[in-house]
Amino acid sequence: MSSPEPTPPLDDEPDSLPLHALLAPGSPAPALSSDIRPIVPEDEDPLQALVAELRNYQRELELQNEVLNYSQAVAESASERFEALFANIPLPLLVLDEHDMVVQANAMAHSAFQPTERDRLLVNFMPFVHAHDVERVRQAFALAHEQGSAQAYEVAFDINEEIQLWGDLHIACISVRQQNGQSAPQFLCAMVNQGPLLAERQALQERNLQLHASEKRLESIINSSLDAIICVDANQRITVFNPTAAALFLCSPHDALGSPLDRFLPDAARALAFAPLTTQAILGEMAARTASGREVPVEVSVSFEHHNNGDTTTVFARDLTSRKKAEAQRGALESQLRESHKMQAVGTMAGGIAHDFNNIVGAILGNVELAKADCSDNPAALESLREIEKAGRRARDLVRQILTFSRNDAPERRIVQVSEVMQDTARLLRVTLPPAIELQIRMTVPVPPLLADPTQVEQALFNLCNNAMHALGEARGLIQMEAHLTQPEAHACARLGLPHASYITLSVQDNGPGMDVATQQRIFEPFFTTKPVGQGTGLGLSVVHGVMRTHGGAVDVFSVPGQGSRFTLYFPLVDTEMPASLGGIPASHARHPAADLAPAAALPAGAATPDAARHIMYVDDDQALVFLVTRLLRRRGYTVSGFTDPHEALARLQTDPSGVHLLVTDYNMPGYSGVDLVREALQAQPALPVALASGYVTAEIEQAALSAGARALIHKPNDVEELCATVHRLLHE
Repeated sequence: MSSPEPTPPLDDEPDSLPLHALLAPGSPAPALSSDIRPIVPEDEDPLQALVAELRNYQRELELQNEVLNYSQAVAESASERFEALFANIPLPLLVLDEHDMVVQANAMAHSAFQPTERDRLLVNFMPFVHAHDVERVRQAFALAHEQGSAQAYEVAFDINEEIQLWGDLHIACISVRQQNGQSAPQFLCAMVNQGPLLAERQALQERNLQLHASEKRLESIINSSLDAIICVDANQRITVFNPTAAALFLCSPHDALGSPLDRFLPDAARALAFAPLTTQAILGEMAARTASGREVPVEVSVSFEHHNNGDTTTVFARDLTSRKKAEAQRGALESQLRESHKMQAVGTMAGGIAHDFNNIVGAILGNVELAKADCSDNPAALESLREIEKAGRRARDLVRQILTFSRNDAPERRIVQVSEVMQDTARLLRVTLPPAIELQIRMTVPVPPLLADPTQVEQALFNLCNNAMHALGEARGLIQMEAHLTQPEAHACARLGLPHASYITLSVQDNGPGMDVATQQRIFEPFFTTKPVGQGTGLGLSVVHGVMRTHGGAVDVFSVPGQGSRFTLYFPLVDTEMPASLGGIPASHARHPAADLAPAAALPAGAATPDAARHIMYVDDDQALVFLVTRLLRRRGYTVSGFTDPHEALARLQTDPSGVHLLVTDYNMPGYSGVDLVREALQAQPALPVALASGYVTAEIEQAALSAGARALIHKPNDVEELCATVHRLLHE
């Protein structure tokens, strides 16, 4: 073993490191020499060698002490920094042991988990965890123990009855050496308070849900809108095409999306130049074009929206087809209402004229009868009187037609077979039917019977067929009578003023020259005719109109110039199986049992002259009729008193009730009704026979006469023999 090299003197050793350098953060720890140099040589004095070795050990101890001091200073500095960080970090931090005891907690943790002194102490951690999150948090602690760290998100912590925290829990597991030398796990828990974030997230979710619901509502509104809604972009390309637009323009949304707007609305596309000037624009009525090229009337409005991503234009188009049809129907109904009012006014006027004319015709016919009796030995005068009588009877029939048109009284209805009415009408027509005109009756399926007045129905059919014959003239043509059971459409019923129900229709159609619109608007006016003078009175269609009105039906006409005309009569369908007492035939429409009121048969030519002691009182406001009837009955041997004033007649009757054997009074007198006179006369003499005369006898007049006590109804103008037969029957009952 070689001797060691001599140790340098102590004063030659490097200066020791200062303490502040050792404690400076980041300064390296002093290195300890592994080679301890001897102070004195080994061959010198052993005492000196021992002293040198002791000094060497002392130096080594001093260096180790400096290192320990440095390490302690570093550890204390790190501890201080950890404590400062643990205390000041803006998160609740807790250190838990393996038994859930809180070893350490910062101020944020105390403030969060124990906000007031009345709250429970922060001793254990798990009692604060909400019940539904306990299992999840325990699994996170177990995972942190195994892997070193774990997380549990959106954990609820129950602080007290009013406060609840929400946060994400971050767990780190560390091993801590105990005093007994064993290591125990501890958990460093950090809670990131997610309350504000969760509230904001929840509010955002609610806004998203509301936005989604709003989008759904908007989509539902767009899809269920009765208007066509089309959205276009800045290039006028369609981006939205709702189902109404698809139905209006006859184009599927798949085919329409991406198409230019002028494909369907060319005029609206040109109007989009107003977009920079306004946000809304009403373009009004214009013509749209369907996918097949058909034009449709629409009403268009536009809405302009300006966005950062671009401009959007929404076009609203409303189909005007139904409105146009409704306006046309309303115009037709208004025209029909005006015509109805005009017809009502004309009917009222015609009824008043007919009432006065009725008395004139009665006077003419009565005086003709008297004149014929006076001129029995003068054939020439009798011939003239017969012609006057023939003209008077025609005038009487004309008056009855006017009254049929002007009155709205219920006819005498009974069950009528449609085929029989049509056949009877055809038999009447064939007598005057020209050889060049063919008359056909068609009824392909059985038709229920009518509840109607057969005479009036035949009269209506006869008038229609007669007009068809005059329209055809000398040309070869065809007239068809048809019967059907049909249910008109709602708009047709509204136009005709009929309830929407089933009807029996009788139609008369010809292939004549037809009529223009102006003629069709006037054909039902009384005395309007297109026939030459002397060939028609203009009352045929007016009578048809009156017949249908009294039967609760209507008459419709369709005619095209050059293609003929078709008149259709609509009769209500009535249940004919029920008896009249149960409503099968309305009581007001059924024939009243007026057998007692029917006129008696004419007296035979050789009948005996009645006793002149029979006194008859005749009351009528027309002086000519009073004069006529007085002369007529006096020639038959009666004593007659004529009165034009019903009050005067009643006073005379009350003065001598037993001196009057028969009272004949007019129904309609100015300021006084014949029914009232009948009632007051019977009060004066209950057994007095009374007859009521009227130019237009209705069911209401019959009922009123029966109720007042009248025994007979006399139709004016009547034949002389008919009047005398009625008088004879009443006086000899």
